[in-house]
Amino acid sequence: MNEIAVSARNVTRIYGSGDSVVRAISDVSLEVARGEWIGVKGRSGSGKTTLLNCLSGLDRPTSGEIVCFGRDIARLSESQMTEWRRNQVSFIFQSFALMPTLSAFENVDLPMRIAGMPKRRERVVECLEMVGMEKWADHRPYEMSGGQQQRVALARALANRPSLLIADEPTGELDTNTSKEILALLRRIVIAENVTVLMSSHDPLALESTDRVVELRDGRTVGSDGR
Repeated sequence: MNEIAVSARNVTRIYGSGDSVVRAISDVSLEVARGEWIGVKGRSGSGKTTLLNCLSGLDRPTSGEIVCFGRDIARLSESQMTEWRRNQVSFIFQSFALMPTLSAFENVDLPMRIAGMPKRRERVVECLEMVGMEKWADHRPYEMSGGQQQRVALARALANRPSLLIADEPTGELDTNTSKEILALLRRIVIAENVTVLMSSHDPLALESTDRVVELRDGRTVGSDGR
């Protein structure tokens, strides 16, 4: 884990103007190695979501530099940014965010279909097997438990073979035992797929599973806890 996958230098994101200015993050610098799993913690309003949005290309910093896998993403055009996200980044959400009318198979297939990828069926089957949900391929989300839905969401996130995986409170709606299962599964996938993970969480169990924890307070980093 020596190659730097994500490098942020003096990143600031400001919203509003005049008396309504909000500094969501201020002068944040961070390096993440390829294949590293970083936890980002902090109170609500500390800047966790803004930081992850900037690092994943969902938002642009007001100032500073963000280099992801060799590209300065802050300088990309909107169309280049969209293409970069599609090819490099995937997301896992607290609420699973599965399409309710689609089966597990169809949910995993969806991002690949949008991207026009070939040999989709083989990759869908591979991803469902990776998360232990191959027997649920024809089931829709309402027929699954929360843990099963998050497994499908993880399979969907892996479908495009992303370099960077953004996880937003991935255990937030799961009980303790299910959280442990999902976290152990994510650890195996980080190793097997060599994917870099940035995860925001309030869950101590989730944060303990990471390689390193970065804490934000009032939009600034206040510490990095290596393991």
